[in-house]
Amino acid sequence: MSHSDLQQITDLALIEAFGFDPSEMAQAALELAAEEIGLKDWTPTEEDIEAFRRVHELEALNEEMLKTDNFRNLLVSQAADMRVVLMLIAECVVLMRRVKNSLAEKARRRLSLEAAHIYAPLAHKLGLYKLKSELEDLSLKYLEREAYYHIKESLNATKKSRDAYIENFLAPIRKMLTEAGLKYHMKGRTKSIHSIWQKMKKQRCGFEGVYDLFAIRIILDSAPSKEVAECWKVFSLITDRYESNLKRLRDWVTVPKSNGYESLHVTVLGPENKWVEVQIRTERMDEVAEHGLAAHWRYKGVKSSEGGVDNWLAGIRAALEAGRDPQVDEQAATSLKDNSVYVFTPKGDLFKLPLGATVLDFAYLIHSKVGNRCVGGIADGRNVPIRQQLQSGQKVEVLTSNNQQPRLEWLNIVVSNHAKAKIRQALREIQSRDSLMGREILERKLKNRKLEWDESTLNQLIKKQGYKEAADFYSDIVEERNDLNATLELYIELQKREAGTAERAETRSAEEYTFKDSIERTDGGTDDVLVIDSNLKGVDFHMARCCSPVYGDDVFGFVSVSGGIKIHRQSCPNAQQMRDRFPYRIVRARWAGKGGGNYPITLHVVGQDDLGIVNNITSIISKEEHITLRNILIESNDGLFYGTLTVLIDDTTQLNRLIKKLRTVKGVKAVGR
Repeated sequence: MSHSDLQQITDLALIEAFGFDPSEMAQAALELAAEEIGLKDWTPTEEDIEAFRRVHELEALNEEMLKTDNFRNLLVSQAADMRVVLMLIAECVVLMRRVKNSLAEKARRRLSLEAAHIYAPLAHKLGLYKLKSELEDLSLKYLEREAYYHIKESLNATKKSRDAYIENFLAPIRKMLTEAGLKYHMKGRTKSIHSIWQKMKKQRCGFEGVYDLFAIRIILDSAPSKEVAECWKVFSLITDRYESNLKRLRDWVTVPKSNGYESLHVTVLGPENKWVEVQIRTERMDEVAEHGLAAHWRYKGVKSSEGGVDNWLAGIRAALEAGRDPQVDEQAATSLKDNSVYVFTPKGDLFKLPLGATVLDFAYLIHSKVGNRCVGGIADGRNVPIRQQLQSGQKVEVLTSNNQQPRLEWLNIVVSNHAKAKIRQALREIQSRDSLMGREILERKLKNRKLEWDESTLNQLIKKQGYKEAADFYSDIVEERNDLNATLELYIELQKREAGTAERAETRSAEEYTFKDSIERTDGGTDDVLVIDSNLKGVDFHMARCCSPVYGDDVFGFVSVSGGIKIHRQSCPNAQQMRDRFPYRIVRARWAGKGGGNYPITLHVVGQDDLGIVNNITSIISKEEHITLRNILIESNDGLFYGTLTVLIDDTTQLNRLIKKLRTVKGVKAVGR
């Protein structure tokens, strides 16, 4: 590896703060990784060096962030390759060993926090317990100097008596194991300074209050087929000699830890009523415990794939347990790459999102109100839309607008269940709000026409207009997608039918209409065309009330539930809805022959509320031949009048001529169907 390559795999900013040589530090980290972890004969690729750069550029904005799982997972996801993670751990160990006399206090504190909260937990997950303990002890030494040296001095002061106690404890155990014909060796050790400090804090006691300072390790030389049985045999011999605390029993021989650790732990009451922890394992188990499963792996070609730390280690352990050579094979090689995305807020908070998450997912994770008003975002200084997928390490700001509200299509943009649930909740609230508002609008219109609210009639109306849910009906009223005037006319007609007073003037005799024998085709279609003229026979149909078609209008037929056909204008406010919901019930239709059917038409007139204007309007209608005024309703409000006229006409020519004349009346502002 070249000098420049070595420099690129180190944290230059941190190393230069201590005044170390980057290439020498990188070389030391490589040697440590080869010796302690088993990472030998590895030359980082350009992708690996880029991963080192990404990791070293990550910087927590505060100490609390360093302590979070999210930040540690972000670092791992940026590394992408297990060998990069192992080299990062090795680099941290080398640095921690060499900064004892450094004057760069601020840099040493940052390094110690990273060692305690990032690299020590990673080493633990990988089964690198020796390096994990070293990182924890050194970080305690630099972060809690007084506590570290107090425990260290206390251990040194009691070393002689402690060694004598351990020998006294082990003597009867040696005799029993030898008589049982077991091959073994023993190690007596004291808990790490960091472990003792954690117990002191947890139990809120001084050094003297920590009783289980001793840990005895019994390491068996067992054949693979006898490992479990011989471990339990030793357990039986020890518990026969000393009283055990079964609450402290830990069986990681029968079921190993997810990181591959195997050992049988039991705590017994030794001489002088002191608790002693005994760890029982084999030579193979001890090797894994000291150096981790990573020590057995050569890592050639291991690159990122989906999975996690546990899956990666489980694959290696499966290879070892099956007796395969633990070199890289595709089945066992899974990496640490996470199925999550980690992004920062402008204030430096770190959030975890599922892979593929968008700006909209992030907005809802911050707060549902932010999500409901989201119109886009700024990712690393660049404007992005709400559907933009996020990448780990990005700094994202959410843009909002008070005019924005959730939409149904947003459910196709987000990937997190949290965001989907919040969008559905917001849509339900909007629908409920629109229902209340739409109901109020309809009640006000009915009141203006001096009509009473009738729930039964309203339900019929909603059904006849093709709505499955009343909420959709009211929502269309609020959004002005429903022609309220036509709806009110239908409401009046339904009320008359209920009362038995409905007129049937618009229902035509079948003798006036006929189907053509020859079916006309348009645009290569295969639909039949209903041709309406005076000779049509055998067809039950009538003109739709909602749009009141007149001879000459562009029309289509709609097959009703009862089997009859209603004729609608192409511009009917309900036309699009019928085409969308019931396309199979649409019948093409056109007029034939001549007009002359006295078609009822409703006209809406708006004008200034001047004296005599109503007389002027009715006078014009009365002078028109073949036009009959059937009904007129006038309302006044704030100096304006709103008139609804029902007239009988023959065709659209007469209708257009009448509308043109009404618009010439002084004070009339608008006339329309």
